[in-house]
Amino acid sequence: MTKPALQRHFKIMASHSMLSILPIVYTLFIVITTRSTAMAASRLPPVVKAGYYPSWVVDDLPPSAINTSLFTHVLYAFLVPNNVTFGFDISDSTAMILSNFTTTLHRKNRYVKVLYSIGGGGIEPDPFAVMATKASSRKVFIDATIGVARKYGFDGFDLDWEFPESPKAMDDFAFLLKEWRQAIRKEAKMTNRPPLLLTAAVYYSAEFLVYGSRRSYPAAAVRNNLDWVNVMCYDYHGSWDTSVTGAHAALFDPKTNLSSVYGIKSWLKAGVPGNKLVMGLPLYGKTWKLKDPKLHEVGSPAVGVGPGDDGVLTYVQVVEFNRRTKATVAHDVDTVSAYSYTGTSWVGYDDALSTTAKVLFAQALGLRGYFFWALGYDNDWTVTGQASSSWIVDK
Repeated sequence: MTKPALQRHFKIMASHSMLSILPIVYTLFIVITTRSTAMAASRLPPVVKAGYYPSWVVDDLPPSAINTSLFTHVLYAFLVPNNVTFGFDISDSTAMILSNFTTTLHRKNRYVKVLYSIGGGGIEPDPFAVMATKASSRKVFIDATIGVARKYGFDGFDLDWEFPESPKAMDDFAFLLKEWRQAIRKEAKMTNRPPLLLTAAVYYSAEFLVYGSRRSYPAAAVRNNLDWVNVMCYDYHGSWDTSVTGAHAALFDPKTNLSSVYGIKSWLKAGVPGNKLVMGLPLYGKTWKLKDPKLHEVGSPAVGVGPGDDGVLTYVQVVEFNRRTKATVAHDVDTVSAYSYTGTSWVGYDDALSTTAKVLFAQALGLRGYFFWALGYDNDWTVTGQASSSWIVDK
């Protein structure tokens, strides 16, 4: 896929309604794919259409209301290990929630795989950096993860360590993955059960800077031990920079490396194959307060955050904001994103149209699939449903 080709077709798509662009979308995939779907299907493992389910959305979206037909994998977020024992302190109420979660989803769709995600952003203190330093504590943690999965009916687990910051932490991360995989294989052989899935949520790029020093993920350990990685292709812009508006999940960025195409290519360059990469898609937007209401495109001057919690709106809130304020909705071809504006309020997000383009990009590049953060943020499954139908499967 070439950038001009995708942007050209996205511009055409953006001028039509979602209903009328579906034939164009199909043509886009046929034109831009670099190999036949049949050949890809014969080489690639099954597609991943995943969604993280935050525990705090249960009142708005109980497990029974999840549309499991749209997903191959659902990840419960989050369980956090004890930062001293490195096991899991699961209360009776949490135990009931976990058992109900897995039982409900498996009953709704026996093909869906249910994982639990460990960690999450902003954990203080970070339990992983300490746990991963010693083989003994890694073993305690690994054994605990397997025990929780089997006890509550999960099909696997996902490590969300944000992020290993030192070279030693990256080395320890590699040791952890290797020993985790070995333990999974051993447990499956001993119990005669299918091996548990092991995935990890990772930074959008295989390399990143920490206080000016470059850090690199252990690509070989990732490639050899994880079933796949969930690449967080979002949060490129936000409340930490209120000087200009931004497409926080830009597919392309003509000015910086803050884009999904840069991040995915860095993982491929590091040696992690496309069939182990799952592209992250956001179901939320970032907001800014415009400096001048007449300047309202991506990259326009801003003076602060806009509506929402610290400048964040879920997609369902974006839809309501656009409806209530009669905001103008537009699409940016350069970044392949959506945005809306009214007065000094500006929102950058992804809608069904821009998400379709990103899903097509991921498939044409030979990626394993996509995931959403987060279930409960969509507007009646509008975006997630369009994404699921956009991934073209050779019959």
